[in-house]
Amino acid sequence: MNSNTFRKLSYGVYVVSTWDNGRPTGCTANSAMQITSSPATIAVSINHDNYTNQCIAQTGKFAVSIMAEDSDPLIIGTFGYHSGKDTDKFEKIKYEVKDYLPVVSDSCGYVVCEVIDKMETATHTVFLGEVKGAELFGDREAMTYAYYHKVVKGKSPKNAPTYIPDEK
Repeated sequence: MNSNTFRKLSYGVYVVSTWDNGRPTGCTANSAMQITSSPATIAVSINHDNYTNQCIAQTGKFAVSIMAEDSDPLIIGTFGYHSGKDTDKFEKIKYEVKDYLPVVSDSCGYVVCEVIDKMETATHTVFLGEVKGAELFGDREAMTYAYYHKVVKGKSPKNAPTYIPDEK
């Protein structure tokens, strides 16, 4: 099987966020998609080892900030390579509370959801969320996963569903 084939599937780059006992937390994700339009429903896939997974399960809510092509790449690294369990990822990242959830200000926009169901896989939880709010921040281009790899030259952390080890 050629794992590089999966990089040809269309993905975006997102920060999925929620609360951790009143403190904002989140992680970088590339698996978010609209499931239905009415009622508007979104699915996100979060690794079992990501602290954000546990926090979403506890709060029953999550937000998806859609990264823009011109978003600061440090945001992706901050949320992708550190654990929210022992790091305040929002400490140096500008954010706003929208519809009661933290969202990254330097993004295209956001979607806020209430968890209505979930599905467990061997490594990830797929959370289904009914959309409670969504807005755009201006007219910016959404960052695709391909753009992140080709232009930003970004890497995927081991917890990412699309992680492929570098060939030696």
